[in-house]
Amino acid sequence: MQKRWVLKERGNPEKVAALSAELGIGPVLAELLVQRDVNTFEEAKDFFRPTLDQLHDPFLMKDMDKAVERVLKAINNKEKILVYGDYDVDGTTAVSLVYTFLREIGHDAVDYYIPDRYSEGYGISFKGVDFAHEEGFGLVIALDCGIKAIEKIKKANEYGVDFIICDHHRPDDQLPEAVAVLDAKRPDCNYPFKELSGCGVGFKLIQAIASSKNIPFTILNKYLDLVVVSIASDIVPITGENRILAYFGLQLINQNPRPGFEAILRYSNIIRKPEGTYISVPPPQTITNGNGFDDFPCIFNRELTISDMVFLVGPRINAAGRIESGRNSVKLLVCATHEEADTIAQQINDFNTTRRDLDAITTDMAMDAIKTDARLRDACSTVVYHQDWHKGVIGIVASRLIETYYRPTIVLTQSNGLVTGSARSIKDFDIYDAIDECSELLEHFGGHKYAAGLSMKPENLEAFIEKFEGVVKKGLTEDMLSPEVEIDLKINLNEIGPRFYKVLKQFAPFGPGNMSPVFQTDGVIDNGYGRIVGKNHLKLTIGHHEIASAPFAAIAFQQGDHFNYISQGKPFSICYHIEENEWNNQKSIQLNIKDIKIPVKEG
Repeated sequence: MQKRWVLKERGNPEKVAALSAELGIGPVLAELLVQRDVNTFEEAKDFFRPTLDQLHDPFLMKDMDKAVERVLKAINNKEKILVYGDYDVDGTTAVSLVYTFLREIGHDAVDYYIPDRYSEGYGISFKGVDFAHEEGFGLVIALDCGIKAIEKIKKANEYGVDFIICDHHRPDDQLPEAVAVLDAKRPDCNYPFKELSGCGVGFKLIQAIASSKNIPFTILNKYLDLVVVSIASDIVPITGENRILAYFGLQLINQNPRPGFEAILRYSNIIRKPEGTYISVPPPQTITNGNGFDDFPCIFNRELTISDMVFLVGPRINAAGRIESGRNSVKLLVCATHEEADTIAQQINDFNTTRRDLDAITTDMAMDAIKTDARLRDACSTVVYHQDWHKGVIGIVASRLIETYYRPTIVLTQSNGLVTGSARSIKDFDIYDAIDECSELLEHFGGHKYAAGLSMKPENLEAFIEKFEGVVKKGLTEDMLSPEVEIDLKINLNEIGPRFYKVLKQFAPFGPGNMSPVFQTDGVIDNGYGRIVGKNHLKLTIGHHEIASAPFAAIAFQQGDHFNYISQGKPFSICYHIEENEWNNQKSIQLNIKDIKIPVKEG
């Protein structure tokens, strides 16, 4: 699929020059900082050396005073508290955080509840409300859900069960009549940072409780590993408060992870050595040179990153809720011993294997449906439905379809008499708003700009498909239908060196809002020893065609189709990340090539 290269606008030259001089760094690094709205020495200090003191006062959040007052009342009166959360990573980490905190400050009358994905669906359910009432819980703390649970909270109020809602999804005009509704996206909430994860909102709640009980903030540090996994997996912006929480959460996972996370990592072939560093032990012959020998080391030291949380930790936590019950994920995250964690992690790893198999089968079926249906092939949106698809993988399948067809996508199945589905979007298209325009056909929907869930009566399916396609067609531009590679700067290879990379590494943690910088370099050639490795990957040694520069090792995944041209020694353009590779205990800079463009006349 042809990609569009979009070069970011350059920053103010005077600001860049001033920052370069003030920090003693080159103009390229200063330009990257200005692009990230870092313009002064003090802002750079906060960016590179965040502190937990920079976190906002939790009481700035609307209703936080009411929430804390109700929790403290429950603690003082020894009421039973139920911690309720969604079955995905954000929900289960949030539940683990609040549940563990309440127990550790001495409140034993606390339990947790994760709704069943299949019999209850997303968010607060009537079944969950009934459970709280029947089991005598006076207070329910709902995390990562509840902002639209108008009728469920009304039922809880009739029972005399109080709810505190901690959510981060967009609210409707009407809010539930809970004791407190914590959501920075409320129009009447002046909290300075609007993009917390659900677990992040839970963290602000325990921060406020700790403050009210004069508990030192340092006691809360142990929960930051849960927060960073939620931030990474829920794909919220890693800016502002999220960047601070992620920065210290990653430190914790790298230095002293809870037993549950360490067990998950072991099943991802990431092993923690006694001295506290991690080594990665990938399966043999992951990438080969064609002769059956590995080109990459079997064991190498590594520091865990946001990407590891997204691709290694998150899917395994999610797998429990997708295949069986999200309660298993909470059990894993709250357990205190490595022995207990290993047992649960093995079960969850088995769920993840089942999830991958279901994912592959469903993706193949959905691809076949698109190939054989002219309406689907020619549409601006992708909406596919099969009543027997597994509800636990349809969100993943929607993302897979976008990789091939790149258009707003909804994958639907049948559950509890309703057609239910997951939606995923493409850059700059707000799929939540598009679904909202079809809301009269829906029983329920919720989510974000790029991901949402929805359900409808079966008889509304065809009308929904038709209306959704119309909304998408009206809202899309031609540019939106081509995947975009956003390039930070165009540079020459001779601008890259060890000191440059040392500073660049400190831009991490990377994620939405602070992505790993992408550079463009034109007129490069391979040294003649490039080759295809593994499944259509390129391993190259890159230098300039007409400019003196040191050569750099480079890897280009899934781009072997360019090999015939590159092997002729002709110049081409690349856009890439700069990363560190380790081989035989020697570290070197490597270019991770995202895309290759050859001259049009050559193409």
